[in-house]
Amino acid sequence: MATQENRTGDEAAPAPSGATPSGAVQSVDRALAVLELIGAMGSAGITELAAELGVHKSTVSRIVGSLESRGFVEPEPGSRKYRIGFTVVRLASSTNASLDLSKQGQEICEKLAGEFGETTNLAVLGGNQAVNIVEAQGTSSVALQTWVGQTSPAHATSSGKVLLSALSDNEIRELFAGGLTRYTDHTITDIEALLTDLAQVRERGWAIADEELEVGLVAIAAPIRDQTGAVISALSVSGPRYRVDPDHAADIAAQVTAAASELNSRFGFRG
Repeated sequence: MATQENRTGDEAAPAPSGATPSGAVQSVDRALAVLELIGAMGSAGITELAAELGVHKSTVSRIVGSLESRGFVEPEPGSRKYRIGFTVVRLASSTNASLDLSKQGQEICEKLAGEFGETTNLAVLGGNQAVNIVEAQGTSSVALQTWVGQTSPAHATSSGKVLLSALSDNEIRELFAGGLTRYTDHTITDIEALLTDLAQVRERGWAIADEELEVGLVAIAAPIRDQTGAVISALSVSGPRYRVDPDHAADIAAQVTAAASELNSRFGFRG
């Protein structure tokens, strides 16, 4: 049975072999069908898609144009075909981002822990706290306690500072509206001083917490970014001050940043 596009002037065309579900919006259903076809075929041109769907080429052209404008499909270089675009990849990855982050992060943490012999962590932001989701202990580590699932004050940790640096100053002020808790004589307890420190983190691309949470403990962290460039986690290495020497912070940070870059690339960040 032939169908007619409403107010488009398209020629009538046979309905697709897969009937539109009752109550479905036809244009949306066709757009999804186009995505499914391109995904199944790898790439496809307007003529191919129109033939598969049983609709006029002008209809498919408009659908593909809309999908392309939102990044769901993109032109295949060197041809007149289209392939699945970046937006689909981003949406798909977001469904299991936490699982992938833990899985991929464990490997990177273990590698970094092997290089330094110190404890490494991967953390995400939860309110004004850094939440550890992955941990690896190096050969120099003596503690048997695991910090996975534990929280630490973001303003007093290197991971927390990296995560906070992705926020605006106003957002940071709101997070710490109740004040900044002191843990050692080196803890930053003034919001303006914290904002200045975070500005330096953004500029150099890594953070350091020098005895700010615990006397004798130093940690250095770098950001983990997704394909959009958004900071989704922080990778850190921590240890006693006599081994993780703040005087060599830049050199240590270079290694942490290199490890973070490897994880970034796995999440599609190419910056």
